[in-house]
Amino acid sequence: MASTTSDSAPGAARWRAAQIGLTRLLLRDLGGLRRLINPSRLQATVPPWIEAVNALVARYAEVSATLAADFYDGEREAAEVPGVFTVPLADPPPDKQVDASMRWATKDVWDRDPDVATAVQLEPLDVRLEAAFAKADMAAQKLVADVGRETVRQAVRQDREAVAYARVAALGACSFCKLMASRGSVYATAETAGREANERFSGDASVVKFHNNCHCGILPVFRGQRFELSPHAARWDEIYREYAQGHPGEQLRLFRRALAEHDEYPLPGSH
Repeated sequence: MASTTSDSAPGAARWRAAQIGLTRLLLRDLGGLRRLINPSRLQATVPPWIEAVNALVARYAEVSATLAADFYDGEREAAEVPGVFTVPLADPPPDKQVDASMRWATKDVWDRDPDVATAVQLEPLDVRLEAAFAKADMAAQKLVADVGRETVRQAVRQDREAVAYARVAALGACSFCKLMASRGSVYATAETAGREANERFSGDASVVKFHNNCHCGILPVFRGQRFELSPHAARWDEIYREYAQGHPGEQLRLFRRALAEHDEYPLPGSH
């Protein structure tokens, strides 16, 4: 087996499109759950809403894991990897994690003493509820997408023929995601890294950190494959090295500013 793969691999684009489609369905169903909250009875109706969100996230997380496993199988087949490997599906997020995310999303809906309330908490209740639902949507999207991403990451760690993974970011991604994608392939362990490993990034778990409403994916790299940055990710790497590298604590800020000036793909909210 001798092939080249990239963060612009067609399979990764198809997986991203499938996950975005899944997100649309998730948000549609989350919208249907809003009726469970009665603004005049928040104490009594928010907990059942959180319980319903928990069940919905668990159901969609299973689909997310299955989509990721299909993607991994496709990449393995395309790389002509020998042997058989069954992708282990990552578990749905635990109830406590979903509960915590939804409590975070709704923390500003509760009435507070004006002397200690923030400006957001002094907004009319309908405004606070809409903001809470928007945050809940973003948090639920991450919880579901993370299960798919973790499925791929676990597969790379357990598959004897997989040696690395790389982050796949969209052209219009945020500065953090573009920076993570520019780091290329991260080797699963020091043992699999071998002589080809880039020591700067070997074992760097930050490549698999994701934020709310993030649609980045993880691309597996198999033994004998060579990973190449896509032209746009290579450009992001050039921008980082020229304008941000060597400035501890300031890299992301400098990189974001440099992207706004030198990257042809706009950052979210920049126009």
